[in-house]
Amino acid sequence: MDISEIRTKYLEFFEKRGHIPIPSAPIIPENDPTTLFTGSGMQPLIPYLLGKKHAMGDRLVNSQTCFRAMDIDEVGDNRHTTFFEMLGNWSLGDYFKREQLPWLFEFLTKEIGIPKERLWVTCFEGDEKLNLPRDNESAEIWKELGIPQERIRFYGSKKNWWSRAGEPENMPEGEPGGPDSEVFYDFGTPHDAKFGAECHPNCECGRFLEIGNSVFMQYISAQGRSASGGKQTVFNLLPKQNVDFGGGLERIAAAKNDNPDIFRTDVFEETISLLEHYSDGKSYDDSRYTRSFRIIADHIRAAAFMIADGVRPSNTDRGYILRRLIRRASQHAIALGCAQGQEKENELVRCAIIVIEKYKGWYTKLDGEEVYETISREIWQEEKQFAHTLEQGTKEFEKMTTDNISGEQAFMLFTTYGFPIEMTLEMAEAKGKSVDENGFRALMEKHKDMSRAGSERKFKGGLADTSEATTRLHTAHHLLLKALQIVLGPQVKQRGSNITSERLRIDFSHGEKMRPEEIKEVERIVNEKIQEALPVICSAIPKSEAEKLGAQQEFGAKYPDMVSVYSVGPKGATKENPQFEKAFSIEFCGGPHVENTKELGSTFKILKEEAVASGIRRIKAVLM
Repeated sequence: MDISEIRTKYLEFFEKRGHIPIPSAPIIPENDPTTLFTGSGMQPLIPYLLGKKHAMGDRLVNSQTCFRAMDIDEVGDNRHTTFFEMLGNWSLGDYFKREQLPWLFEFLTKEIGIPKERLWVTCFEGDEKLNLPRDNESAEIWKELGIPQERIRFYGSKKNWWSRAGEPENMPEGEPGGPDSEVFYDFGTPHDAKFGAECHPNCECGRFLEIGNSVFMQYISAQGRSASGGKQTVFNLLPKQNVDFGGGLERIAAAKNDNPDIFRTDVFEETISLLEHYSDGKSYDDSRYTRSFRIIADHIRAAAFMIADGVRPSNTDRGYILRRLIRRASQHAIALGCAQGQEKENELVRCAIIVIEKYKGWYTKLDGEEVYETISREIWQEEKQFAHTLEQGTKEFEKMTTDNISGEQAFMLFTTYGFPIEMTLEMAEAKGKSVDENGFRALMEKHKDMSRAGSERKFKGGLADTSEATTRLHTAHHLLLKALQIVLGPQVKQRGSNITSERLRIDFSHGEKMRPEEIKEVERIVNEKIQEALPVICSAIPKSEAEKLGAQQEFGAKYPDMVSVYSVGPKGATKENPQFEKAFSIEFCGGPHVENTKELGSTFKILKEEAVASGIRRIKAVLM
C-alpha cells in the first residue's frame, strides 16, 4: 500500500465520521513569527485548540506537510526524515477518548490492515505531586479493543504528556495540556542489550516505531496553594476538552510493509533507484553507502517543497537551512560517485523531478512548468556554487596533510567548507594520514548543543500570533492583495506571506518593479476601504461556489469540498446575507480577522517593494 492510498483512506475514514477535510498549511508558517517551519499537524491549529472557533466546525481532518530542522543531523538512520506528512484529526470540544481510540484502532487494523498483535500502546502514569491522575481510562479502552495488558505500558510526563511548555510543572498559568496515548508498531527485531536489559516501546534499539499519538487536551494550569501554604501549580479541567491526533504517514506505510526502514517505502523508491543507476555501481544495500542514499533522498524532497513554498538558498534563517540541505545532499552525491554541478539536469535535479511527479497530484503547488523550472534552477545553481567551495576546501586540506589531521582541523573543514567527516577520513586515508575523529566528534557535540540552545525558539512549534495587531494586519493583507490586482491587473496572485504584530509581508506575481505612482494608488485604495468601515464576513460555503465567486486561493493549496471564505464589504453585509457579488474582496482563508475595516484604525503605508525571484515581487507594509 503506497502513501497516496493511505492518505486517501485516512481522510475518507474520518470524513465519514463527520470530519471536515482542511488543506495542508504551507511549511512556512503564515502568522507564526516564533518558528521558521511548520513542524507538526497541530501547529497551524493552536488558536482553535485554545478556544477560537474554527469556521469549518468542531471535527477536522487533514494531512499536513511538516519540516523539522532539528532532525537534519539524525537523517541517515532508518526512521528519521526532515520533511514528512502528518495525518491529523481533531475534536475541538466535541468527542473525546471513547471515540478517538476506537476510531484510530479501526483505521490502523481494518482500513490499513496492520495486525493488532503487532501494536503496543503507552499511556500517562500520572503525577501524585501535581495531583494528576493515571490515565486508566485510555488503558481500559485499549484493553476493550483487544490490546492485552502486557502490551500496554505507562510512562511519566516526559513521554506521555503534551503541552507547549513540555512537562506539567513547566506550564505557566492559563496553559492547556493533557495526557497522550501513543501507538507503536513492533517489528519483532532482536533487542540490542546496549540500549538496556529490557526492550519496551520507548526503547531506542529499533524494534518499535511510534506511528501515532492521541493528545487529550483536558487540563488548564492555574496558581494554587500546597498543603504547606506555598505556591503550587494546580490543574483544572477545561470546559471544552480537545483531541489532537498526529500520525506519521511514512511511518504508517513502513508498519504496513512490516519493514523498519522508512526509505523502503514507495516515497523514496524511485529516487534511490535513480541514484543507484548513476552511482558507479554502488548499492543501497551496501552498508557503506546506505546513509548517503538516505540523506540525498530526504534532503532533496525537503528542498523541493521548501522552494515551492518560496524559500531560496541564503545565509540566514530558512534560506540557510535550504542551503544546508542541498549542499549536504551534494556532499553525499559525490561520495556515491554521482556527477555534481556539471549540467542543469544532473542527479540531484533528477531526484527533485521525481519528487515533483510523486506529489504534484495532491499538492498542486508542485504542479506547473514555472515551479518545475524554479526548483530545478535553484538546486542546480546552489550545486554549482558549492562545487567552487569544495574546490577551495580541497586546497586547504592539502595544506594540512604535512601531518595527521587534528579534530580542530577536521571541524574547520566541516564548518567552513562543508566537508563531512567521512569525506575527510577518506581523503586522509588516501594520503596515509590519520584523523582525530574523537576530537572532531567532541567539537560537533558542543556545536550541536549550542545550535539547539540558540535556535530552539525558531524550530520549535509555538503559539500562532493571533494578537490584535497581527489580526489587523492580516485583514489589511486582504485589502492589499485586492488593491494590487486593481492597480497592476487581475493576473497578480499571492505567492507567499508573513504577518507579525509589527508588519505584513506579501510575495506576489508581477514581472516588473512597481512605479511610485502605482504604490501610491495601492496605498490610497487600502486606506479608502479602511475609512469606508466595511464589514468583514466569514462564511462556510461549497468550494465550487467559492470558485465561481472568484475567491482568491492560497498558491498550491488543496481545498476540501466545503471551504471557509472571508469577504470584505459591502456596507450592510451580514453573515446571513454576505452579498458576495458586491464584496470588495473574497479569499479562501481560515482567519483570524477584524469584524470591520474601521478596526484597522490607522494609515496603511508601504515601506518597501522589491524583487525576491524571477517574476515575484515583495511588499512590506505597516499600519501607522
